Amino acid sequence: MGRPARPARGAPAPGRGAAGRGPSADPAAPPWNRRLALLVATVMFMEHLDGTILVTAAPAIAADLGVSSAEVGIAATAYLVTVATFIPVGGWLARRFGPRRVFCGSIAVFTLASVLCAASGSLPALALGRVLQGLGGALMVPVGQLIVLRATDKRRLLQAIAWITWPALLAPLIGGLLTTWAGWPWIFLVNVPVGLLALVVALRTVPDSGAAPGRLDRWGLLWCSVALFSLVTGMELVSGTDRAGTGILLLCAAGAGAALAVRWMLRTDEPLLDLRLYRITTYRTANSGGFVYRLVISAVPFLLPLLFQDGFGGSPAQAGLLVTAVFLGNIGVKPMTTPLLRRFGFRTVLIAAVAGGAACLAAFTLLTERTPLPAVVTLLLLSGALRSVGFTAYNSLQFADVEAERMPSANTLSATSAQLATGLGVAVGALVLQSSTALGPDTAGELFPYRAAFTVLALLLLVPLVGTVRLPGTAAAHLTGRPGPLPPPERAGPRSTSDDGAASGTPRAPGM
Repeated sequence: MGRPARPARGAPAPGRGAAGRGPSADPAAPPWNRRLALLVATVMFMEHLDGTILVTAAPAIAADLGVSSAEVGIAATAYLVTVATFIPVGGWLARRFGPRRVFCGSIAVFTLASVLCAASGSLPALALGRVLQGLGGALMVPVGQLIVLRATDKRRLLQAIAWITWPALLAPLIGGLLTTWAGWPWIFLVNVPVGLLALVVALRTVPDSGAAPGRLDRWGLLWCSVALFSLVTGMELVSGTDRAGTGILLLCAAGAGAALAVRWMLRTDEPLLDLRLYRITTYRTANSGGFVYRLVISAVPFLLPLLFQDGFGGSPAQAGLLVTAVFLGNIGVKPMTTPLLRRFGFRTVLIAAVAGGAACLAAFTLLTERTPLPAVVTLLLLSGALRSVGFTAYNSLQFADVEAERMPSANTLSATSAQLATGLGVAVGALVLQSSTALGPDTAGELFPYRAAFTVLALLLLVPLVGTVRLPGTAAAHLTGRPGPLPPPERAGPRSTSDDGAASGTPRAPGM
């Protein structure tokens, strides 16, 4: 047998791009669909706006409805509980009725619920509207993200994830401005034109991939619902001051429900949440580490305004302007996140983002009312920038090594984890703050609870470093074009390109 012919000098090695930088930039490779990504980014903005701003708007809502700010928390809890309960069933609904129908229907439900929330004249009406809004939000974002993932070649996944996540960073800033200058109903009314436009674009852009019959994991749904409902409600009650005993009982029920759910879903063939995905190193690291990261980071916008107002004696407007620096840091660094990942790789960037974020939280404990304003703003900008880099890296890494047929399951599990972490962030922040206040010495001063809370959060943020440090340096190299192992061969499948420019670099899951 003769020797195989050598590749021409200067030609890339088989299966690699120039300089051995991962998969080649094949000119025939399908483009990723920017319109789909922008559409999903829009609905993520809507969901993030109404999912995070209610705590900030609580005083204004309470004044209009004639209730206390604490009572307005019922509406926030109703939303979080509904989202946490219904997100796990989103994957099955997308398979059963088709992603396009579920996505468009959830946009319509969310938009209608926004009108009901804005028109609420009482707290029960607002809470009911928030439940309906939570139902739409629980399906709208994860199903939309699944549509983008299936229409994106792996080599363009990093770019697509960056596109669909950055508009959500604007939500807290815009929500604060709407509450201050236009009134709280506008944090809901702004969704009406945006939602109607998104619905029209979705009907014209999202391909109808059909539906397929599938068995719903009823026992998995039951135990997951018990666990998630009890966990979110229990944390909200424990972080309060008058019903902590009930909250502890609910947390015990959450633990029992979670144990039964895990036991069942590891034994059934078609689980509601495919926990076997945690056998994939990159998915396990990104999903578990990202859960803790998101939980801690979500507590920061809750604690900072309280620190600036109660600790430093600032006005609500001053506190709001200072916290805006965090979100400006989020937005400002966003164009650089993808180049950073391509230059240094996921492992290095995640270590820097997590360790840097913990350092920023520790630095918050050193702030006083005499700290120069430029120093405070610089620290807040840096904290926001690191937060943005960490979010993008975790969101992209988790799907790097997931096979095409498992992408719907991976997306459902990821969405459940992310929403749960975000929902628990404020509750954890409030719990840590109240515990620090109760346990601190009487002579500690007004700043002690905040310093203790930020110290606890900084230590908690170091937990994801354990898994991140153990990642290989070449993890997800095929997403960044860096030298490293190629994706498994089963990930390479038939590609199809639609008239809209959507393409799938991975084979479609059966019935999807």
